[in-house]
Amino acid sequence: MQKTCPECGDKIIGRADKKYCSDACRNAANNKLNSDTKNLIRNTNNHLRKNYRILESLNPEDKTKTTRDKLTSLGFDFNLFTSIYTTKAGTVYYFVYDQGYLPLEGDYYALVKRN
Repeated sequence: MQKTCPECGDKIIGRADKKYCSDACRNAANNKLNSDTKNLIRNTNNHLRKNYRILESLNPEDKTKTTRDKLTSLGFDFNLFTSIYTTKAGTVYYFVYDQGYLPLEGDYYALVKRN
C-alpha cells in the first residue's frame, strides 16, 4: 500500500514513518495548523507582542521606572497581559510573558524582567 502526502497527494518515498513528501509540504501543513484563524486571537496576539516590545525597549537593564504617559504614547494597552503575580505582601505585578510592570504612586510604573 503506497502512502500519499496529506498536503499535496503525491506519493511518499522514503522511511515508513514519513508523513509528508517534502519539507515544503510539512511546513505548509504545520503553518495551516498553527495559523490563527480567528481575527480576535490574531489581533490579541499582535497587541501582546506590541506590549512586549514596548516593555522590552523601555527596560533594557531588567529593572527601571517609567510613566503611564510614556507607555500610553508608545501604544501600550494596559488591558492586555499574560499573567499576574501577587507577592506575599500583596503587591500586584502584571506580566507580558517575562516583562512585567508594577503600578506605583503618581502614574509611575516600575518595569521588571522575570528570570
